Amino acid sequence: MIVVTGGAGFIGSNLISALNAAGENQIILVDDLSDTGKIQNINDLRISDYQDKNDFRNVLCKSGLPAGVKAVFHQGACSDTMVSDGQYVMDVNYAYSKTVLHACSDSGTPLIYASSASVYGRDGPFVELVENESPLNAYAFSKTLFDRYAFGEGRRPSPQLVGLRYFNVYGPREGHKGRMASVAWHLTHQYFEDGTVQLFDGSDGYSAGEQRRDFIHVDDAVHANLFFLQNADKSGVFNVGTGKSRSF
Repeated sequence: MIVVTGGAGFIGSNLISALNAAGENQIILVDDLSDTGKIQNINDLRISDYQDKNDFRNVLCKSGLPAGVKAVFHQGACSDTMVSDGQYVMDVNYAYSKTVLHACSDSGTPLIYASSASVYGRDGPFVELVENESPLNAYAFSKTLFDRYAFGEGRRPSPQLVGLRYFNVYGPREGHKGRMASVAWHLTHQYFEDGTVQLFDGSDGYSAGEQRRDFIHVDDAVHANLFFLQNADKSGVFNVGTGKSRSF
């Protein structure tokens, strides 16, 4: 059995779809479905159980991971970089993640979790070193702090612990994210709805529309997760991007 937190979200639902395609249907999907728009992400998935994210947290605190779980993909998070409630962001992204980490450590269960390239700040360098971390908002700070906690000295490790620093992921099943959906999603929908695409004005030395990001398709982000599921001897924090920037 595999647990996927954030399983109704963008990357989580694509991950479950890929697991289904590989023949894995014994999946516990953990999420918050108060936003029923996420149902469109999961109505074609095959899972063995659903648990509300708060109920799952309570189970972990009370009795640990359910028996028979062979891996946890912790994709759940508050990914809105504009949220002003720092206490909420730290609870969902940091405290909750620590609970998942402790449960995996206690049971000896591999943990593959979603970190973020936002830990590097605006300018990088985008290399997996502590000295390159410069978070600019509460979301980025919560991800940075958990990476440091998870791999801190003296931490009792899981047999496998992997943090994946996603860059700008785009693709299917992200429509529920609204304004936080990818630039690629917004530009595509602008084109099909209006026949035009609105680009950002030039700034910081960039011409209009020439701002650059490392865009990566969600299928590639999913493949990175599955790679580590299939290579249990590999642990660490890893960038998940193409390694090349492209303009909007």
